[in-house]
Amino acid sequence: MTTRSLPPILVVDDNQDNAEIICQYLGARGYPVTVAHDGDEALALFETVRPALVLLDVMMPGRDGWDVCRVMRQHPVLGAAVKIVMVTALDEWQDKREALQLGADDYVEKPFDLPALAATVQRNLAMRRMKAS
Repeated sequence: MTTRSLPPILVVDDNQDNAEIICQYLGARGYPVTVAHDGDEALALFETVRPALVLLDVMMPGRDGWDVCRVMRQHPVLGAAVKIVMVTALDEWQDKREALQLGADDYVEKPFDLPALAATVQRNLAMRRMKAS
């Protein structure tokens, strides 16, 4: 993907530090990253950013990640194409199963390892490209 620009990513996390770390790490690798700090902001940005991938925290005040994932998946245009990766401290099997049942494509546990997170992003974007072609 060196000749084309990398697809946009939306990072959703109410923890400013986590969001900033992810944003800087992926941004340094060429990804255009937009950050939302709560579920409502994420849904508002979803329309304008039109991300290829969303890194979505689960436990946020107000609208949580489960609800945001469900609403994004129901979007008539973007819902089927976007890759949603839940990024959360919840590490029980039931939480992972719920994430996948709600439409998440992948799941990364906090505290996350940045190279592993980047690999998850790359893997999901590659799967999105294969599905689109």
